[in-house]
Order: sequence, then C-alpha cells, then structure tokens
Amino acid sequence: MAVSAELVKQLREKTGAGMMDCKKALEETGGDFEKAVEYLRKKGAAVAAKRAERTANEGLVLTRLSEDGKVAAIVEVNCETDFVARSDAFIELANKIADLVFANDFQNLDELLNANVNGLTVTDLINEAVGKIGEKIQVSRFKKVKVDNGSIVDYIHPGSKLGVLVLFEFTKSVPAEFKAFARDIAMQVAAMRPMTVSREQVDKSIIEKEVEIYKTQARNEGKPEQVLERIAQGKLDKFFQEICLLEQPFVKDGSKSVGELIKSFNDTNSTDIVVKQFIRYHLADEQK
Repeated sequence: MAVSAELVKQLREKTGAGMMDCKKALEETGGDFEKAVEYLRKKGAAVAAKRAERTANEGLVLTRLSEDGKVAAIVEVNCETDFVARSDAFIELANKIADLVFANDFQNLDELLNANVNGLTVTDLINEAVGKIGEKIQVSRFKKVKVDNGSIVDYIHPGSKLGVLVLFEFTKSVPAEFKAFARDIAMQVAAMRPMTVSREQVDKSIIEKEVEIYKTQARNEGKPEQVLERIAQGKLDKFFQEICLLEQPFVKDGSKSVGELIKSFNDTNSTDIVVKQFIRYHLADEQK
C-alpha cells in the first residue's frame, strides 16, 4: 500500500529509525502506526541478537552525584566503536541509564535491564538503539553508593572513558578547601589505579602469592634461606606502595604518600577525614 510521507516522518520522529526503515515498517503493517512502532522495535531486537557475540569495548563511563554529596552512582555503557560512543543517540541512551541507576536501588543488572521507562524496559531501549545504530550496546556494570557521615566526590576523565567515585567519612565539619582536596584524591585513583584503600584490605591469598614469588626470586639469586623472609617483606612493602591508595606517592608531590597527605589535611584543619572506599571504572578494564 502507498504510505504518506507525513506518516513516515511522524514514525521517524517517534522512533529515530531511518526513513526507508520507517516506510517499510508502515508498508508491512498496512499503515498501522502502532504496529509499525512494534515492527521497528522487533527489528532492533533482531539486530541486537545478531550483534550479541561481537565485542563492545568502547563506550562511556558516567557518574551522578546528589547535591549534598551523600549519594552517587557510576555506570559503564559500551558499544563497538568510538565513533558511536560520541554520537548523540548513544550519549542520550547512556545518560538515561545513568539517571535511572541514580534514581533507583537496583540490586543487579537484570533489575536494571527490566526496569520500566515510559512503558518500555531498558532492554527495549537498548534494542531500539541497536536497531538505529547497528552496533552492539550493553550495560557492563553499575554501582550506587551512599554515605551517612561524610561526602562522596566524583571525577570523570576527559573523554568519559574513565570515572571514579571516592567515599570520604568524617564527623567534624570540613572547610571549603575539602572539595579541591577530595578531587585530588579522586584524580589519584584515576591516574594510579590502586587496588585497595589500605594494605589491610589486600586479600591474604594475593599477599601469600607475592611473598612466595619474592622468596623464589631471592633463592634463585643465591640468597641464603635465613634472609629470604626479610627480603620478601621488603619487596612486599614496595608492592603495597603500588597497589594501596594510602601508601601510594601522591601524584602532585611524590615526597609524601596519600596517607600522609590526608593526615596533614586533618592536622591543619582539625578534621577527621578518612577514605572509606573508591570505585574506579575504565573501559580498558579486564573485569566487566
């Protein structure tokens, strides 16, 4: 049947699909507008299924932070190419998902994907976007955090491929300088990629593995058995300086550690700030 250009235009405005796809959808559904919308949604789902096995390593990392700094969220949404990651359609979708995560308390990815947005699930929205864009799109991970006594700071590295949340706890009032100080800590997490806040949080199995490696190295170098433990512990201290935030050299002043920087800030301002937790999302991370 012949389909009017006006109807095609209306369908395109509603769905964002291409003109020819809209024309075909209306032709296939006898000019029924709602059925044509459904047709395009199914087409998007079909394309998504075809793209499911493809790799989606590009995308965006986004954060959200409440005005009082007590609640924050971080989300990673992926696509296949940087070109699509910079497109308006993908950016809009990623921001919708970030807003949804921030507004709700989803316990897992399935809850997020099945959440309702104006009558559609997040999976529906993703499938529609896949149908328009033609690339695999997925939400890799998200996290929402809160603090009762303290504040959260967020940092997004230019390009939105790396994002950080740092949770600070304190019971005393903090000065205006805290904001810049906290941002420096967030940038430290972004730049130096610590594994934990302190050495006490490092998994014992990791420590045992490192000690065994250091002992084996020293033994292979001909060192006597009685000094192997001392050598291993010395190297372990250096290991902690690499992976523990509080023991890392501060990026803006390598003469002091992050822990020393925090202590100095507390002493100067009569505060009791501690870093409770950090979350770091980077598109290149192996763990998704």
